[in-house]
Amino acid sequence: MTRLFGTDGIRGIAGEFPLDQKTLVKLGQSLARHLATRSHRNQDPLRVVLGRDTRASGEWIEEALVSGLVDSGADALTLGVIPTPGVAYLLQQYEADAGIVISASHNPYQDNGIKIFAPDGQKIPEQLEAAIEADLSQSQPLPSAIDQSTRPGGRERVSADPYLSWLEKRVADGLRLDGWRVVIDCANGAASYIAPTLFSSLGASVDVLHANPTGKNINLACGAVHPEALQARVLATNAHIGLAFDGDADRLIAVDERGEVLDGDHLLYLLASHQVQTGQVQAPIVVASVMSNFGLERALQSLQLTLVRTPVGDKPILDELLRRGGSLGGEQSGHLILPRISLAGDGMVTALEVLRAAVAAGQPLSVLAGGMVRFPQRLLNLRVNRKPPLETLPELQAALDSAVALLGEEGRILVRYSGTEPIVRLMVEASEESLLEQVLNPVAGVLENLLSR
Repeated sequence: MTRLFGTDGIRGIAGEFPLDQKTLVKLGQSLARHLATRSHRNQDPLRVVLGRDTRASGEWIEEALVSGLVDSGADALTLGVIPTPGVAYLLQQYEADAGIVISASHNPYQDNGIKIFAPDGQKIPEQLEAAIEADLSQSQPLPSAIDQSTRPGGRERVSADPYLSWLEKRVADGLRLDGWRVVIDCANGAASYIAPTLFSSLGASVDVLHANPTGKNINLACGAVHPEALQARVLATNAHIGLAFDGDADRLIAVDERGEVLDGDHLLYLLASHQVQTGQVQAPIVVASVMSNFGLERALQSLQLTLVRTPVGDKPILDELLRRGGSLGGEQSGHLILPRISLAGDGMVTALEVLRAAVAAGQPLSVLAGGMVRFPQRLLNLRVNRKPPLETLPELQAALDSAVALLGEEGRILVRYSGTEPIVRLMVEASEESLLEQVLNPVAGVLENLLSR
């Protein structure tokens, strides 16, 4: 059986399996079928809310999913274009059994994807993902778990306004941005219809970039992945801060008043420092993925906080936050989670909290983030002919032991396989470039000898 769900749902080229119309109809049917067997709502009709970003393929993908849901007796509540975390929030407001987001996040417009949320705002569990994958692997039609003779499914367009209201009145409660010059880059994506209104409502002078989606310009040389235009505009307008969202607005990359990019690691440090100063720390940890820079680990130590690392992806980060009672976690990409506010990574929430910290401190962003100094990093992607478990390779383990001893407390080394490509990834971080090279080259040579020849 083909594994379709990755670290952030199903992703692929729109129109090709598994994002072809036939498979998407079946996905809607499968989700409704399994929700019906698991639902605690007794005789109430199943409800699924759907939102999408601005990709040209979003509308027909939505139609296919709605068709499958309605055919299986579920009510489909469509929100139109909305940030991914908006769906996670609104599915609770509309008392839905699941939420579907049609988006490929930071990918180009040709791609699209499916993210499915449970009623608590988290991604659906792996067991449900596996059950849907099993259904999609079958060639025969799926049996319905709903008695359609009793009540057919229906479709309804519902408002996304409660999400904006929640951001303005609850998340931003007490925050005023009068006198602040803010530049926002909406990536021609889902933030285009909400971010300008949100930050203007708080009193900021807002300069908006890339908020004219055409269906084909999402993430195109703009947004969180390409903040160059934002950097230039911040400097040209003498702005206090720049905020860059990705296509579905669950990520945030900031630009400080000097035009310097602040990625997710910088923002984690900034927010952790604010939480320490304001007594909001619930447990003395910050959770991040294995890809976060070693400089973050060092900076957090100065705050008496421990960096807990997880595999890549928001699901393992959230799981660890909930397990340990942490108040902050996220990825270097800018996908941050503040579980006290929301269990979904939300670029709008992150931006509001960063601004709250800056307003409270009364200091420039460069000063607030300056306590985190990035360690030099080198990442190599080496093609491999096979993927034996790394721990079964004694020569590699010996090379890694030597590397760890050489680095000591001045860096770290990480080796892992790509989950989708014939590639092994080698990452080394060290306090000095010379030390980095000393560690990198021997381990890279061993990997090539063992796996690429």
